[in-house]
Amino acid sequence: METMQHTHVDTCFDCAEACERCATACLEMGDKDGRGHDMTACIKLCRDCADICTLCGRLDARGSDFSRDFMALCAEVCDACAEECEKHANHVAHCKACAEACRKCAEECRSMSANA
Repeated sequence: METMQHTHVDTCFDCAEACERCATACLEMGDKDGRGHDMTACIKLCRDCADICTLCGRLDARGSDFSRDFMALCAEVCDACAEECEKHANHVAHCKACAEACRKCAEECRSMSANA
């Protein structure tokens, strides 16, 4: 049986899922992280990141001529989301998972946009 290789598209969709889960968990916390920090910025960035990652993955999957431009933007948004989630990563597990997924996606998108 042939094993499927993890691709850039998978990384984008994995990141989008982590962002959606993080935003939902933040909303369920009542916008506070248990330490009184406002989670609004985290929620907004996670939602933006999930959308751009999904679009970037779809464009890459279809071989769009616009993939390279969207990969560069995706890397930028993923970096911003990771930076915000890292503020809470030491005490909120979903933010840690999201930050890790965002860093991985940003790295792959940046590399692929430079080499496309």
